[in-house]
Amino acid sequence: MTRARDIDPRLLRAFTAVAEELHFTRAAARLFVAQQALSRDIRRLERELGADLFVRSTRQVTLTEDGHRLLPHARRVLASHDELAAAFVRDERPLIVDAGGAKVGTSYRLLQETRRRFPDLEFVARFHTGLTGAAPDILSGRLDVSFGRVAGLAPEILSRLDHCPVRYEPMAVLLPEDHPLAARTEIPLSSLAGETLYAAAGNPSTEEWTDLARRLFEGRGIRMAEPFPEIEGEEEFVRVVRKRGWSVLASVEFIEMDGMALRPIVDPVPLSPISMVWRRGLRHRGLDALRGTAGEMGVGEGWLRRPPGSWLPEPDEAVAASSRP
Repeated sequence: MTRARDIDPRLLRAFTAVAEELHFTRAAARLFVAQQALSRDIRRLERELGADLFVRSTRQVTLTEDGHRLLPHARRVLASHDELAAAFVRDERPLIVDAGGAKVGTSYRLLQETRRRFPDLEFVARFHTGLTGAAPDILSGRLDVSFGRVAGLAPEILSRLDHCPVRYEPMAVLLPEDHPLAARTEIPLSSLAGETLYAAAGNPSTEEWTDLARRLFEGRGIRMAEPFPEIEGEEEFVRVVRKRGWSVLASVEFIEMDGMALRPIVDPVPLSPISMVWRRGLRHRGLDALRGTAGEMGVGEGWLRRPPGSWLPEPDEAVAASSRP
């Protein structure tokens, strides 16, 4: 009989993926293995532990009591295993960084400045949108670093990630140039009452942003645009926004669009908190370089200074308080 200390970490990784996805096909894709091989590893782990870990049916997969009991132990073992492996990595591989949905904004500027300062390090950029969508890829190892609003992540996901604040980015609104408010240089938040703004509702990868918008709109008479399928890429975003005539909740650093006007929101200034996020235990010189550059740019450009009377929702205030030294 196999003793617990002899269990192959690969089997625990397979178990954890299925436990989190509750779907064998998605778990197999996450681990880049065939579903048959994943099922075989789960059966082997169940034999070695002498316990059934999942209840399987044609429609769903659920954890048994033993499965629930194993999950936190498996996560701790895998975290320690990853830390051990990372301690001996010589940084030959590039650091994979999700710089957001477009080549503008805080995360892209930070990446470019870090590349300039550390030309000997290799950073491979990916341009996706949303920390909610990036978090599973970070946990699975398909991605190393992403950026976004950590208070919008599920607690069980956030507990397995490390993060540091980078910037409180002032929010703005993108308006058609013929919109009555576009003539102003700044948009008081109260003047948006009665407006309908697109805030990525319907995109499962950006739920943290939609949640931030919902908290901002609540009680202010601002309506959320109806859910729309995920929009991938800058070109497609521009096409859809123009076609539908949307006004868009954005940040002060945003893509330029002909026929649209980007205006900062004031009275109060709503803030979009951006953190750098990576999986717990990751050791890489590229990560150290990014964090160091973020700290220096933050001081130089005042990224972590909050305007007097600015707006930040309660969950983000709690994260900010926990991040203070």
